[in-house]
Amino acid sequence: MSGFLFVGLVVFTSGGVCTIGVPALQFVLFFGAAAFEIAGCYFIWQAIRQGPIWLWLPAIACLALFALLLAFTGTESAGRAFAVYGGIYIAASVVFMATVEKVRPDMWDLAGVAICLVGAGVIFFAPRS
Repeated sequence: MSGFLFVGLVVFTSGGVCTIGVPALQFVLFFGAAAFEIAGCYFIWQAIRQGPIWLWLPAIACLALFALLLAFTGTESAGRAFAVYGGIYIAASVVFMATVEKVRPDMWDLAGVAICLVGAGVIFFAPRS
């Protein structure tokens, strides 16, 4: 590598971006991405159902930040990042439902979250050569 620049936990090199590789920090990025995606989608949901056109602006910004954070998760495959993120997104969506919408998750919601997080964990923590 001919040069590099550290910005927080992301390293920008002349050949591209090398992302973080610490699992705990990767999960922070996954959960951050989930928060931005849920917020962006909720803004669109509200804009369509209630009509304020200005809600599209924060929606677009949130969805752009979601994509940026997901790109920095450090997985070597976009598909694998999407798969791991899917489990985290499902868990974050149920938390959103409970906290923002005040809808109490039932046992099936919680069982589904558990199954998805186990699947995401298998994909994320699997030993790879």
